[in-house]
Amino acid sequence: MERKSDLNVVRIALTGVFMAMNIISSSFGIPVPGGHLYLCDTVICLAAILLNPFEAFVVGGLGSYIGDLIFYPLPRHVSLAVHGLQAVVISLIVHKLLKHKPRLASGIAVFIGGIIMVVGYTLGKTFVYSTFEYAMIKLPYEIAQAVLGAVMGMILCWKTPIRERFLKITGENANTTDLRGTEKCLKN
Repeated sequence: MERKSDLNVVRIALTGVFMAMNIISSSFGIPVPGGHLYLCDTVICLAAILLNPFEAFVVGGLGSYIGDLIFYPLPRHVSLAVHGLQAVVISLIVHKLLKHKPRLASGIAVFIGGIIMVVGYTLGKTFVYSTFEYAMIKLPYEIAQAVLGAVMGMILCWKTPIRERFLKITGENANTTDLRGTEKCLKN
């Protein structure tokens, strides 16, 4: 029988792996005319579907903050707030609101998470760069990045064995997305 502390170590390790993936993917972008599409939203969406809200915030918010601190420091506080909120909302929808319909919950959650990311970054860039025009120029890239992240996160979660392996490693039931530790993290 697995001890509770062993499960906590596993969850911390998995959160750290997702966080590292977020930091690394924030440094690589797909070049498109006039800018780049960054792959960190894929990691954030996937992690938020699988992890509880606190762990999702660590991956999305802190991971993005550290990634920006290393590679592009100016919008790091925007990334902390926006990607952190995005990850928490996705996780709450999947694990609390629609936990008995995980695929539907994931789709709705990443859609709402994408809206949070687009609106948050658009407003954040307006303040960081002190120009509404710059934020509007980047808006199509934010939308494309949100769509790419949501679609790829869903594909990785539901069309590959990642979710099943995650559930096996954490000892959770595949028929529900009610993850252990969610209530404890929300109460603390």
